Amino acid sequence: MKRTWRERARRAAKIAGGAALALAVAAFALDLAFPLPLPAPGAGSTVVLARDGTPLRAFADDRGIWRYPVTPDDVSPLYLDALLTYEDRWFYAHPGVNPVAIARAVAQMARHGRAVSGGSTLTMQVARILDPHSRTAWGKCKQVLRALQLEAHLSKNEILTLYLNYAPFGGTIEGVEAASWAYLGKPAKRLSHAEAALLAVLPQAPSRLRPDRNADGARRARDKVLDRMAALARWSADTIADARIETVSARTLDPPLSAALLAERLRGEKAGERVVATTIDRELQAAMEARVGNYLARLPERTSAALLLVDNVTLDTLAYVGSGAFGDAARLGHVDMVRAPRSPGSTLKPFLYALALDDGLIHSESLLVDAPQSFGSYRPGNFDLAFNGPVSAAQALRLSLNVPAVDLLDRVGPARFAARLANAGLELEWPRGAQPNLAMILGGTGARLEELVGAYVAFNRGGVAAHVRLTPDAPLVERRAFSEGAAWIVRDMLEANPRPGQSRDTFDPGSRARLAWKTGTSYGFRDAWAIGTTRRYTVGVWVGRPDGTPVPGQYGAMTALPLLFQAVDSLPRSPVDATPSPPPSTVAEADICWPLGVAFDTAHPELCHEKHTAWTLAGVVPPTLPERDALAWNDHRVRLRVDADGRRLSAACGAPVERSVEIARWPSLAQPWLGAAQRRASRLPPLRAGCADDGLDAATNLRIEGVAPGATLVRAPGGERAPRLSLRALGAQGRVQWLVNGRLEGETDAARAFVHEFAQAGEQSITALTASGGYAQVQIRVAL
Repeated sequence: MKRTWRERARRAAKIAGGAALALAVAAFALDLAFPLPLPAPGAGSTVVLARDGTPLRAFADDRGIWRYPVTPDDVSPLYLDALLTYEDRWFYAHPGVNPVAIARAVAQMARHGRAVSGGSTLTMQVARILDPHSRTAWGKCKQVLRALQLEAHLSKNEILTLYLNYAPFGGTIEGVEAASWAYLGKPAKRLSHAEAALLAVLPQAPSRLRPDRNADGARRARDKVLDRMAALARWSADTIADARIETVSARTLDPPLSAALLAERLRGEKAGERVVATTIDRELQAAMEARVGNYLARLPERTSAALLLVDNVTLDTLAYVGSGAFGDAARLGHVDMVRAPRSPGSTLKPFLYALALDDGLIHSESLLVDAPQSFGSYRPGNFDLAFNGPVSAAQALRLSLNVPAVDLLDRVGPARFAARLANAGLELEWPRGAQPNLAMILGGTGARLEELVGAYVAFNRGGVAAHVRLTPDAPLVERRAFSEGAAWIVRDMLEANPRPGQSRDTFDPGSRARLAWKTGTSYGFRDAWAIGTTRRYTVGVWVGRPDGTPVPGQYGAMTALPLLFQAVDSLPRSPVDATPSPPPSTVAEADICWPLGVAFDTAHPELCHEKHTAWTLAGVVPPTLPERDALAWNDHRVRLRVDADGRRLSAACGAPVERSVEIARWPSLAQPWLGAAQRRASRLPPLRAGCADDGLDAATNLRIEGVAPGATLVRAPGGERAPRLSLRALGAQGRVQWLVNGRLEGETDAARAFVHEFAQAGEQSITALTASGGYAQVQIRVAL
């Protein structure tokens, strides 16, 4: 009998083993035949995040679903506690199915005739999300099998992650992170107890319990979760009581839309990545978008604007406003003007002055001449068509004068200048077949706002430019643009520029950041620029029409500069921003003299007509730049022999008593703007009688014919037309440029008359100027 029992047991074991093996084989075959429908890696919507993890913009997936990828570590522990306590307390213990819970649910259904509590585990809910089934017995069996399959293939953490990302929360919202932002306006990492309870229960009936549609129903469902947390003593009574008081707010389900064009750009650059982190500061981005939007509302329709804010130390982009009106078709709001190539106007001039400093061509107070000049066939003029005569390098830069800038570029070399900018990360664009030329310094090229900003940071980074960084993992690419000393001097020049309408001695609160700023306007009023840099930040602003249509009256100082000041004044402040930085060791102060441009010589004070305090670089004090024209004097220090009466002696002419004298002469093109004292100090002594002409007076033998000095012009009796003059420059050769009150009004051949109508009453100054520096000038009065 005993032997029979053993045989039966042995046989039963074989049957059980065979059944288990068959079951295992069947399970393996079913697993191969019906693999888990797991989401494809990288599938789903894309979200672009600010530096603090806040979504800036989300892109729906192919089905229009909004889902922000998260892991359990990205979610508040309060939510995980509420979820597992309410939905599946034994999640970490069961194999995917909880027999006790299923038995309880079946017994309750039999007793009450309806479902009282669910028997689904969290794993089963994930199975239903991944592979929806019918509400039949077979559908339930299919769900159970999928749950077991999930547990066999994935860890508990992976299963929980699937739930956190794919649980339905109503409409096109899936996942707790998307729901938290949609309904609560915050990340799931920062949920309160009441909010955690609300989001834990929503997937049970996402359409019926949506808080934006049924706030009362959502509150009642939330309170059921709170009751469970209280019954199981998961949260304290006081915590539960406080959570019940919290209201359920209904928010409009608008997806985040900040830094929209940057998000679109990065989505394209990082195709396949579901989460794209950026360096954007969420609060600064919102503030800058609001400022640009409000400012743009006052500008003509179809005008757009762009703004870029960069941290000078890290080169992180803190705010990126590619369009002032994203989504506005009339303003072409879909065009990203941060990276669109446009004419930079005069924004390249600071780089030219820095390079000229490094080349030893100028110091900060070098004498430059703002007067009509021709550079081959190129004849630049100023924005207002007026000229200023002798100016310092600092003045020329601050006033954005064109002729001095073209003069410097001609000496530096356009090709070399463009190459230096390219090395610093500022790649200029040219029309097909075009090469770097003198017009580039006035905007005759193309540049991008992000590259301009990356180059401007060099003025507060010791001359080192860099590529702006859009993402935390972007490398810091740095290039030296110019020396530390040149950067400091140019920044000092630009910081000394007062804001429009404010004089230099105007009271300025000590907390205001020291701002080195420059504006630019492209030809035809197409682009208005303003770029400024403080110790901590660099801000670039562009205003214009994306289609390149001119906007008359729109220029940098009027259109873009106010927005720059608004942006800078709203930035966080610190004492370092308002504190002047000491000059580097290569920079020193020196007293220099005009017109020679060299250091003041106590042994020859007569050569110093004007004394200026200049910043010099590397101990070099370069003299005033020589003039180009062969007929003009190129050596501003003229050495002469004179007789006992002080009369000039030419080369072959002698006198019983002779002595040598030195005279400091102003550039010939500056002569019409000199005062009487300056002219006397630089006047050549008269030539001694009988001496051969030495040619030194050739540039001064000019006079204006057609009106007497001091004459008064009046309108003809009964006439409506303003008085007119027909003038000639006697003694001139070649071309003659005519200026009225320092403003270029025309150019004629020396043999032809200049006709001008004087429509403005008052004192008028008329100047005839030749290419060699010869000039004649008369003063008249107009009475209308």
